[in-house]
Amino acid sequence: MNHSQQNTVSTASLFQPYTIHNLSLQSRIVMPAMARAFSPNGIPGADVAAYYRRRAENGVGLIITEGAVIDHPSASSEPKLPHMFGEAALAGWAEVVRQVHEVGGKIIPQILHMGMVRPAGSEPHPEAPSIGPSGLDLAGNPVGEPMTEEEISNVIMAFTDAAMNAKRAGFDGIELHGAHGFLIDEFFWEHTNTRTDRYGGSLLKRTRFAVEVIQAIRAAVGPDFPIAIRLSQWKMNDYSAKLFETPEQLEEFLSALVQAGADIFHCSTRRFWEPEFVGSPLSLAGWVKKLSGKTTLTVGSVGLDRDPAEGDAAGNEGLDDLVKRLDNQEFDLVAVGRALLGDPAWAVKIREGRMNEIQPFTPESVATLY
Repeated sequence: MNHSQQNTVSTASLFQPYTIHNLSLQSRIVMPAMARAFSPNGIPGADVAAYYRRRAENGVGLIITEGAVIDHPSASSEPKLPHMFGEAALAGWAEVVRQVHEVGGKIIPQILHMGMVRPAGSEPHPEAPSIGPSGLDLAGNPVGEPMTEEEISNVIMAFTDAAMNAKRAGFDGIELHGAHGFLIDEFFWEHTNTRTDRYGGSLLKRTRFAVEVIQAIRAAVGPDFPIAIRLSQWKMNDYSAKLFETPEQLEEFLSALVQAGADIFHCSTRRFWEPEFVGSPLSLAGWVKKLSGKTTLTVGSVGLDRDPAEGDAAGNEGLDDLVKRLDNQEFDLVAVGRALLGDPAWAVKIREGRMNEIQPFTPESVATLY
C-alpha cells in the first residue's frame, strides 16, 4: 500500500479541535507514551524537552509522555526512565511542559508502576522485590509474595503524589498505565490476581485497586484535572489475553472506573481497525466510547504502511478507514506512536497532503531521541 492510495478521504477531521474540562486540543492527534529512557537518574533534560516540543509544534494536539515512574522502589527497571518525584526531575518536567505549551501543545504524563513485569534485581533498586497483587508473574508463576494491604496503600499514595507533582509541574492532566500487564493491569487480570480479599475475585472486585487509585487522585487534583487510564486486553507476554469476553463485562468494568473519576480511556490495541467482540464491527475504542460515554482514544498501527514486527502491510486499513471511524464518532482521539517516532512532522505532513514526504518508521528511529 503506498501513501497516494491511502489518502482518498479528507483528513480534516483529524485537525478539528477537541475540549475536555479545561483542556483544549488543537487536533485529534495524540502522541502516546513510548518508553525512551533518555533521562539519566530519572531526570528529563533539554533533549527530552526538545523531543516533545518538536511534535507539539508539528500539529500533535496532545502529548502523553513516556511512562514516568512513581516514588516506589520497585516501580521501574531502568535508571534512565524519568521520575515523577524529586526536585530535579520535577524541574526538568516543568521545562518540558513550558516548551510544549509555548508552541501551542498540551501534555500529560503517563505515570506507572511496572509490577511483576519488572525483572527481579533491576536497577535502580536491585534489592527491592518486584510486587504484584498475588506475587505471580505474567505467566502465572509464583515469584514473590502477594502485596499486603499496607503495600497497596503505599502504592496508592505514591500514585497520588505523582499526580499532584504533575499538576504542580504544570501538566494538563495525567494518564495511569493500566495496560499491558503492568501493576494496575495485574490487578485487573484473573491470571495475575488470585486474591480472595476485597481486591480480587470477581471482575468488579479486580477493579478495586484502580478505583482506589483514581479516587485518591481525583480527591487530590480536583474535579477539572483530566485523569486518563490506558487499558488493553493484551499483555506483554500474551497478545490473545482477554480481560473481558463480552460487552456486558466491559460495561461493568468501565462503570466502576467512571464512577471513580476517570475522564479519558486510552484503548491500546495492536490494530485500530480490528473488531473487539463477535457480531459487531466496533473496535475496542468504539465499544468503550459507546458504553462509557467518555473521551476515548484509539491506537494501533496508525500511519504504518508496514509493521517492522510483522512484515509488509500486515493488512493495515490505512487512514481512510481511520478517518471514517472518527467521522462516525467511534472514538474521539487518535494516538499515533511509531509513525511519530519516524517523523516528528507526521501530523503536519498529513494535514498538508505531503504524504510522499513522510519519513517512515524504522527500528533505528528508536535508537536516538529526535
